[in-house]
Amino acid sequence: MVGRIVPLVVKELLQLRRDRYALVRLVVLVLVQLFMFGYAATFEVHRVATAVLDRDQSQESRELLSRFTASGRFEVTAVAGDVRELTRLVDTGQATVAVQIHPGFAARLRKGDTAPVQVIVDSTNSNTALVALGYVSRIVDAFAEDYATDRVARSAPARLRRIPRVVLAPRPWYNPSLESRWYFVPGVIGSLMLVITVNLTAFAVVREREIGTLEQIMVTPIRPVEFVLGKTLPSFLIGLGEMVLITLVGTLWFRVPFRGDPVVLLLGSSLFLTSTLGMGLLISTLCRTQQQAFASSFFVLMPAFVLSGFSFPIASMPPVLQWITYAIPLRYFLVVLRSTFLKGVGLRVLWPEMLAMAAIGVTMVAVSALRFRKSLE
Repeated sequence: MVGRIVPLVVKELLQLRRDRYALVRLVVLVLVQLFMFGYAATFEVHRVATAVLDRDQSQESRELLSRFTASGRFEVTAVAGDVRELTRLVDTGQATVAVQIHPGFAARLRKGDTAPVQVIVDSTNSNTALVALGYVSRIVDAFAEDYATDRVARSAPARLRRIPRVVLAPRPWYNPSLESRWYFVPGVIGSLMLVITVNLTAFAVVREREIGTLEQIMVTPIRPVEFVLGKTLPSFLIGLGEMVLITLVGTLWFRVPFRGDPVVLLLGSSLFLTSTLGMGLLISTLCRTQQQAFASSFFVLMPAFVLSGFSFPIASMPPVLQWITYAIPLRYFLVVLRSTFLKGVGLRVLWPEMLAMAAIGVTMVAVSALRFRKSLE
């Protein structure tokens, strides 16, 4: 069996070596995508275009507006002269957030009354709107607390010491600075590995059929399972090399900490590669042309990416889609990646994900071997 698999593995590696664009496709383009997604994928919002309308023109109103620009989250791009201009700035997309301070703002504060501030948010992008509103609430709450404290300190300093306070002491575990890149870069690594490995094997059988070499393989004593293994092993080795490369870039360039055991990550990567290579090989056995294989792989990759939990929480999906996610290996691999990188956990915690990927991988490879027939039909 080994004597028949090894020549097929050597043939696949030689064919890859003769491909002049293989290095560009498997290394350069992958690194370009890693850098692009690593910097672009983030939950954080910076320099939100903001328009302001200060109808009070007081020291207090200017102090509040200055906190928006000082936070680094907002960038005042326009100062409106009236409500109509403020509305136009939001309608035309020149401002995502509009802040209006009504007349009498300072007078209300000085009397101890509630002074409302109107904030208009363009919610076309709901995620940006929610994050921006959170920043606005923090800025306004901090201003209100500082103003009230300063007012009490000037009028009754002794009373200030007797005011009860509740102080929130946050302790973010695993990501103390709340860097969204630490969450996204491991996800990008898993997503890139999914795309690379599925495409590596999705064209394996159909390429042999189109160039005519499948007929030569059919007259050999090789069995279907041996043919499948011979097609899978070279891609498996290439996938492991790609995994090591992009993991090093993620840790050394993006400064994402790796706190886990490399052996655990290697085991999880191997099981994930087995499942995705089997998935690609199954696509290859179902298609007759490379165009069909390309369309089928796209049909598989997009749902796998969306339903994996990379950026959309699985718990927020409808129950039917949540059940579908159990068949997606990327769902489990993302847990392994983020847990080994950030939490440093081992097999004692990650064994359910490992078992799920192993089951999917064995099933995919077995079905691919059963699907393959040493015939042109």
